[in-house]
Amino acid sequence: MGATVLLVPSAFTKVTGAAHWEVLLRARAIECQAYVVAAAQAGRHNEKRESYGHSLVVDPWGEVVARFEDPLATGVITADVDPALIDRVRAKMPIREHQAAGRRRYLGAE
Repeated sequence: MGATVLLVPSAFTKVTGAAHWEVLLRARAIECQAYVVAAAQAGRHNEKRESYGHSLVVDPWGEVVARFEDPLATGVITADVDPALIDRVRAKMPIREHQAAGRRRYLGAE
């Protein structure tokens, strides 16, 4: 079991967003084996602060499946959530089984 969709609202700055936004979201989707829906604040707020934007949706394999064509656009993007893909990814990488085995060893149960 586990989550199938993670919602990640954000207001990354233009500098940190360019360096980290997509990489972190793709990693989060892969490690959690879930879709990531990332809504991002966009635009200039004042002369000192500008948000990165680039809202997107990432599938459990880490592929970006939807994004705004204009990175600073406002509106709505959509993507289909495929439960079968989640199952396939979790079958290919059974990390929950590995995590459980590690916890048992740590607790001295093995």
